[in-house]
Amino acid sequence: MKDCNQCGKCCIKYSDGGLSATPSEVDAWEESRPDIFNYVQGGEIWMDPETGKRLLRCPWLEKRPNEEKYTCSIYYDRPEDCRLYPVRVSDMLRDECEMLEVKDVKDLKRAQEILDDLID
Repeated sequence: MKDCNQCGKCCIKYSDGGLSATPSEVDAWEESRPDIFNYVQGGEIWMDPETGKRLLRCPWLEKRPNEEKYTCSIYYDRPEDCRLYPVRVSDMLRDECEMLEVKDVKDLKRAQEILDDLID
């Protein structure tokens, strides 16, 4: 399994309704990160502060200039859903995660063991 290459696929795929934040995360944002809290409405995250509609993409995902790489501008304050991804190799396969190598696909059980070790 390769290191993350910041392709952004996971962030792009899940940022339009596939993510949630815990009440404690929302409370922390309200208290210390109002810039993030502005994008929370009714416990739902990444809502447009002006229209109240769900954004199609995470407002904190930034494409690096002249590269096909992405960064998270709230990396240290991102939701737990983001911090924990990926959990299952099957999700990585579905999402076309570029961390997977041919050898991982050939031995999914071993790939999951490696991923579990990385998570720990």
